[in-house]
Amino acid sequence: VQLVESGGGLVQPGGSLRLSCAASGFTFSSYGMSWYRQAPGKERESVATITGTGSSTTYADSVKGRFTISRDNAKNTVYLQMNSLKPEDTAVYYCRAYRTLLNTYWGQGTQVTVSS
Repeated sequence: VQLVESGGGLVQPGGSLRLSCAASGFTFSSYGMSWYRQAPGKERESVATITGTGSSTTYADSVKGRFTISRDNAKNTVYLQMNSLKPEDTAVYYCRAYRTLLNTYWGQGTQVTVSS
């Protein structure tokens, strides 16, 4: 099983980034996918979640209206489009695949830094 995030980087406040998470080694469409983030000195928090079919999504209040999670089951990839970025969005972003407690997988993370 492998989850590989990409797309992080340095962006100015108000800018945009799109994160990708490429999955392999499991039946991607059977798993809910989530993006989490962890800022220095803070606990890891859920940012956005999407069901296996992509029919339902949820977002943290702090990112509603700015971030969009989506998935392409043909490409085994989940995305996080981040717009209107703020300095407080600075964190390491992780993708997570979840089916059951015993079938939960994490990526290695990608750094997002929002700074002028």
